[in-house]
Amino acid sequence: MKLHEIGLRAKEASYVLAKMGTEEKNRGLAAAAEAILSRQEAILAANSEDIRRAKENGMASGLVDRLLLTPERIQGIVEGMRQVIGLEDPIGEVLSMKKRPNGLMIGQKRVPLGVVGIIYEARPNVTADAFALCFKTGNAVILRGGSNAICSNQAITDAIRVGLKTSGIPEDAIALLSDTSRETAAQFMRLNGYLDVLIPRGGAGLIRTVVENSTVPVIETGTGNCHVFVDESADFDMALDILFNAKTQRIGVCNACESTLIHKNIAEKFLPLMKRRLDEKHVEIRADEASRAIVPEFKTATEEDWGTEYLDYILSCKIVDSVDEAIAHINRYNTGHSEAIVTSDYVNAQKFLDEVDAAAVYVNASTRFTDGFEFGFGAEIGISTQKLHARGPMGLLALTSTKYIIYGNGQIRK
Repeated sequence: MKLHEIGLRAKEASYVLAKMGTEEKNRGLAAAAEAILSRQEAILAANSEDIRRAKENGMASGLVDRLLLTPERIQGIVEGMRQVIGLEDPIGEVLSMKKRPNGLMIGQKRVPLGVVGIIYEARPNVTADAFALCFKTGNAVILRGGSNAICSNQAITDAIRVGLKTSGIPEDAIALLSDTSRETAAQFMRLNGYLDVLIPRGGAGLIRTVVENSTVPVIETGTGNCHVFVDESADFDMALDILFNAKTQRIGVCNACESTLIHKNIAEKFLPLMKRRLDEKHVEIRADEASRAIVPEFKTATEEDWGTEYLDYILSCKIVDSVDEAIAHINRYNTGHSEAIVTSDYVNAQKFLDEVDAAAVYVNASTRFTDGFEFGFGAEIGISTQKLHARGPMGLLALTSTKYIIYGNGQIRK
């Protein structure tokens, strides 16, 4: 099917979705979730083929982990969809209604965006997450996944379309581009008239390409060069647990810690403990000279390391003199994603929250919580690191717009 035909079908489906009530949308979501469960074996088989090809092509272990589906991960995908069913439907909400001196009643009403396009890499869970959030908000979605996950994405999409069909809902509420070529991606970025917004979700290269080449409005999601700053008043056990979790629980995700900053007053005691803990996962630590003077086994960090999202068992490390220096370093090198401080000092905690420029800022918790599911959104369409329209994990509200609704009784403008 040609791209313009896919766009036309999605646009037509979006008009149907925009008129659907909450109960009907929830029934469609439930049917789609059940279809994914009933087709689990086919989805896992398709994913096995993607994994086999990925390993043959030398894909990094962190990215293979992103691609991998298991029965537990499929259950997590379905649970995310069911959480979306339980969320309040924002469509139709009247945000305000005020009476003008001339008698006009002017209000704002929340409405769908229309057709959402998503370009993403080897993350098959995005296929179901994106559909669930778009569908609940009355949007059709066209997906362009990476070639590494094409079998998995197709299997999940097929299951969702079966679920929609059984519910009497247009299957074109979701479409997947089977052609993963760059030429098709370029055409997709210029599908004005059909796409209302385009959301890239992946690495820095993908996001930059979409931002620079799309003629469709873009909501920019970002890479994650995330930091954990261990302040001088930090509880060591807490700090070690947070660092270990943020760095090693899953290395191939955008909310994993890539860099740590240690206050100079605790560095001599803390750094050997940090090394011992991270050695459990064979994490390579690239550090400044002050840190290496304490732990000579650390490798030497370069300027490039401070701004690198590794997506690997690698962590950069630097000693800082104060919370102000930590904040300045983070604001210079971070990607606006997720940043954390471990501290017992209320003043420093508040200063960190106020002054760090990021979508999510934590006190005494792992950066791994920056996630739509963990934030109670059921799922997420991506994590926005820009400041217009949406910022942070993007749930239902980020997929809506508003329109003005005006009630009159014959007013004309003089």
